[in-house]
Amino acid sequence: MIGIFDSGVGGLTVVKEIFKYLPEYQIIYFGDTARLPYGTKGAGFVQKYSAKITNWLLDRKAKIIIIACHTASSWASVSLKNKFKKIPIFEMISAGAKDAAVLTKNGKIGIIGTPGTIKSRAFENKVLKINPDAKIYTAACSLFVPLVEMGFVEGDVTKKVIEEYLSPLKGKGIDTLVLACTHYPLLEKEIKNFMGVGVNIVNPAESLAKDLKNYFESNPKIEKQLKRGAAHQFYFSDEPYNLEKISQLCFGKIIKVKIKDPF
Repeated sequence: MIGIFDSGVGGLTVVKEIFKYLPEYQIIYFGDTARLPYGTKGAGFVQKYSAKITNWLLDRKAKIIIIACHTASSWASVSLKNKFKKIPIFEMISAGAKDAAVLTKNGKIGIIGTPGTIKSRAFENKVLKINPDAKIYTAACSLFVPLVEMGFVEGDVTKKVIEEYLSPLKGKGIDTLVLACTHYPLLEKEIKNFMGVGVNIVNPAESLAKDLKNYFESNPKIEKQLKRGAAHQFYFSDEPYNLEKISQLCFGKIIKVKIKDPF
């Protein structure tokens, strides 16, 4: 199975892209809703629980780990790769940063995410490694996550909040915007409408799914170890807020979940 974890329900947008590009493989998902949000936690906390969750997924026969949380990708991906050297581990930063660096024409890139992701500068540093001449503008959009989890993915309130956060970036003349939080793709329509047709929107979940597909094609031995079929498993450490709404937005149906906090 493909093991995927996030701090909550936002990682379901990553599952959505995995289903789109790799529909034949089973996934096991863990959302740490008992301890969210990760975006305002310290690096040590995020690393500790990322390791615990990874162990839990591996115990349930996951062969590949996807860190669907951008904050955990920023703070914990290096420590996880050092700890679990034999396990392929994918994070949200590398693929999205690569796409942003390639897509930009004027070299001005915006990155929006949680305070933890923005503070880590992981996305920013990765983009600059690929394109040292890029000019990076960032914004921590703290209200985007509660908007999504309350189901406000469009409408006047959402438009106003988007305008408040993104006006400074729009004023910088960016031509590429990275949605560096798993919740943000559910606001993509309104974000596109505000930023205008000349701005590329990078959804790192889609970037990751494409990279994972390429990885499988290049590593058939690992790909053959994965289970096929639709017997997907969704676990949350506490009752997820507004899951039915998020599930409908991602998959067009309500998924069945199990509530289990193994920590």
